[in-house]
Amino acid sequence: MTRDVLITISGIQFADGDSNEVEMITAGDYFQKNGSHYILYDEVMEGQSDIIKNTIKIRPQGLDIIKRGSSNVHMTFEKDKKNLSCYATPFGEMMIGINTNDIMIAEDEDSLKVRVSYSLDINYQHVSECNINLDIHSKSTADIHLNS
Repeated sequence: MTRDVLITISGIQFADGDSNEVEMITAGDYFQKNGSHYILYDEVMEGQSDIIKNTIKIRPQGLDIIKRGSSNVHMTFEKDKKNLSCYATPFGEMMIGINTNDIMIAEDEDSLKVRVSYSLDINYQHVSECNINLDIHSKSTADIHLNS
């Protein structure tokens, strides 16, 4: 895969009989180091001017999402494990618990796909069931994948 990538992050959250879907497409940087895949991209939160630097680390046994900036968190997703993390936002801090039910990683020459299913706790209270889908493609082949 090339260094310049197109990242599609989509997710769905199920809580109290409702669902909330989000999707983001952005450009980023990709590299591989010590058997792990790294994806770097910047994010601007709605209503904020600060940039959040994001790092996604994909390892054979799981996934880490690290945010640095006006919001700070290091979330770890590992199948059949519960991981706790402090999520610092401009509005205050909260303890989040991530209990990963399933994780699937598919690697190709020009793409990387990750699917994660997990339960989310906030301040030790179950909030929702969630799914995250990551599709990372080399920019040179991204048009082919977006149109298929």
